[in-house]
Amino acid sequence: MSRAAQEEARAWDAAAQVPDPEVPCVTVADLGILRWVRLEDGAVKAGVTPTYSGCPATLAIELAIETAIRDAGFEKVHIERILSPAWTTDWISADGRQKLREYGIAPPEEATGKGLMLFGETTVTCPRCGSTQTERLSEFGSTACKAQYRCTACAEPFDYFKCI
Repeated sequence: MSRAAQEEARAWDAAAQVPDPEVPCVTVADLGILRWVRLEDGAVKAGVTPTYSGCPATLAIELAIETAIRDAGFEKVHIERILSPAWTTDWISADGRQKLREYGIAPPEEATGKGLMLFGETTVTCPRCGSTQTERLSEFGSTACKAQYRCTACAEPFDYFKCI
């Protein structure tokens, strides 16, 4: 591996460890919002796609990524906000989905299809007991990207990370 590739990998590793400020059990890499990290013209550039254009945590995430890269020893750091293509929950890694489950948040259900998001009920699996006997309590949970559900099998409430 070339020296430049090693430095790029080191910058990626630093950025990839930044936790999401609203869901700290997952990193920006787990969520897929850290798109790339490159060395260009003597600077580290990182591409970041917010989960949605109005996400209140976007600037905090960008600053945290910049700080992490600087703390890794890079002086020149530029963050590029990428709005197209728009972020999708399909970008959440398998590891990220497992971390959400372990934290008590149901990850987005892939098999139900995104068309149901607007026109029907999504079957959500309880992250605590694994039952699909769940009901939506509120379209909005602790953040706009989550809905509040309750499991009718174990009676526990939980957040569901909405499919986008």
